[in-house]
Amino acid sequence: MKTRTGLFAAVTAIAFWATGNIIVRKVDLPGLQIGFWRIVLAAAVYWLILLALGRRLTLTHLKKSAPAGIAISLEIALFFVAIKATTVANTTVIGALQPFVLLVFGIRRFGERITVRVVSLAVVALAGVALVVFGSTAQPIWSPRGDLLAFGAMLLFALYYIFAKTALLEVPALEFQTAVWVVGAVVLLPFAAIDAGGIVIPEWHHWRGLLVLLLIPGTGHLLMNWAHPRVKLSVTSILTLGIPVLSTIGAALVLDEPIIGWQVPGIAIVLLALGEAIRREAQLRAEHPSHQAADLGPEPQV
Repeated sequence: MKTRTGLFAAVTAIAFWATGNIIVRKVDLPGLQIGFWRIVLAAAVYWLILLALGRRLTLTHLKKSAPAGIAISLEIALFFVAIKATTVANTTVIGALQPFVLLVFGIRRFGERITVRVVSLAVVALAGVALVVFGSTAQPIWSPRGDLLAFGAMLLFALYYIFAKTALLEVPALEFQTAVWVVGAVVLLPFAAIDAGGIVIPEWHHWRGLLVLLLIPGTGHLLMNWAHPRVKLSVTSILTLGIPVLSTIGAALVLDEPIIGWQVPGIAIVLLALGEAIRREAQLRAEHPSHQAADLGPEPQV
């Protein structure tokens, strides 16, 4: 039951994140400003909720949550700039490489070696991403700079996953989420100030969009953080593969960004390759929970 409720929370978080990718394009602010003010709003709201519940944020909470706060704030800033600069399909499909990064991180962290199967699937996934990028070059909004920013955001989000799962072993989910946004607001403050030539307060109609971002994808972060202690990292990684599919479909329906040409097989290749890589890892760990993946199965090592 514990795993089932955690899985439901994680699935809901993925759906909320996919929706947030579309909402960002609808907010009439530069990407970095959206990221900064959305985090500031989240820090204020979550801190008020914490106080209303009679709980408090301690220095220990802040210290243990700081790595995750730094990673997610920079990730949000890069991702929001990327999604304003290139297609939603590109940003989300590039983001779909995150599960593989997490898989490799897990292998290295536990002293495991990378199998030929995993490396082969990584090459296939990268080929799929190349097809998606190539297929979008005919669209006016496509930008190689945006794709590069999306790749950087993907790496930061993978780091956030690891930092979050580690911190949540000692920090309650609500305190953790509050600390993350407080740290994130401090981290992004100088970047936002330089970007806008000073601190520029958003107008009222901007705050409505920022509030929607807080309520939907922001709640997704809280749900996923609650799910982390209850669901394996490999499983939550698999679920993130649903984000590019949902976001790309949403962009085609809402933003008039059609899925064209080579993007169709490219998206399919990325999802199939990454899904197989994570499925294999999850299977090995499920069959031999007390052993390292490097010791499992007859697969050759590199």
